[in-house]
Amino acid sequence: MNNRFYLFALAISAITAGCGGPEKKQATLPPAPKKSELMSPFRYHKLIEVSPGQSYDILSWGRGSEEAGAFMILHSDSAGIKYTTTTGDLNGAIVDVYNSDMDADGNPEILVQTKSKDTVNYVSVAAFEFNDNKANKLDFPKLTGSQRKGYRGGDNFYIRDGKLIREFPIYDGGGKDAKPSGAKRQFEYGLRGNEFTVKQLSKDSTTTAAKSPAEQTAKKEEKKTSDNKKSENKSSSSSSSKKKHKRHRD
Repeated sequence: MNNRFYLFALAISAITAGCGGPEKKQATLPPAPKKSELMSPFRYHKLIEVSPGQSYDILSWGRGSEEAGAFMILHSDSAGIKYTTTTGDLNGAIVDVYNSDMDADGNPEILVQTKSKDTVNYVSVAAFEFNDNKANKLDFPKLTGSQRKGYRGGDNFYIRDGKLIREFPIYDGGGKDAKPSGAKRQFEYGLRGNEFTVKQLSKDSTTTAAKSPAEQTAKKEEKKTSDNKKSENKSSSSSSSKKKHKRHRD
């Protein structure tokens, strides 16, 4: 009896020891892959897939200067096994690249936005329309005198409903003393017959900013006072005219 109990206890101990085993280590996730970096002399890359088999790789490159260089648009038509390259010069760095079909003709447009230290234009856009693996360069319009009033850069571009939208803050004053007014000017760019159309969406066209509430109230009060004075002068003139007419009859 004692021997059986002893053997049973040994068996239980062995089973318990086998189940325990060494402590398991907590599983660790592999490190996230690092974002691939462009090899010199390339500075920028963006892939735009217009449709299955139709993709555009936009790259910029250059050595020796950060303010100048060149860009290229590599069009891959993998369905037709055709590959074309479009190049151009850069005056500044690429900020972003946009794809649209502003004239809804089925031919995509690629727009390359660049920013430079130019304190007059601040930004430029290189635009191309691609048709049957051929690139047609488009002239992006510069701001007119009234459109650029209060302009100090800070452009924001984006695509909305197939159109290119551009907006920027409006400044009061000039030179180093210029200050943000809090207002923005907004334009919508379209395409008709390979030429850009421009439509201003914001209400202001010549003024640089909307007045503050206090200034608006003061202006309304000033206008009200001016209207009252005009009304009083008109009444006084009418009364004087009636008296003169009465004396003339007497």
